[in-house]
Amino acid sequence: MVQLFTIFVVISAVLFIFFKVRVWRTPESLLKQIHQTKANMALGVFLIAFGLNLLITPRSTIDIVVGSVFSLLGAANAFFGFRAYQHYAPQFHER
Repeated sequence: MVQLFTIFVVISAVLFIFFKVRVWRTPESLLKQIHQTKANMALGVFLIAFGLNLLITPRSTIDIVVGSVFSLLGAANAFFGFRAYQHYAPQFHER
């Protein structure tokens, strides 16, 4: 189970970096926003996976607290990133 979360951490970190580079290299404003929301969702998955990894194998109470905070922040980041993506994606497809 720990290996699964480690794979999620690595893949989501790579996706976050990929989408952030796409944000910097895209000249169009709406497309920038879409890539930014995808980067936010990847960051949310990264934080969730990292937090759950800490919660599955806790070594101390600090791991439990940090894992809980990371999981909550990641869930909020992924949720609001998804909501923003739902807002921007139809605008892009209407063109």
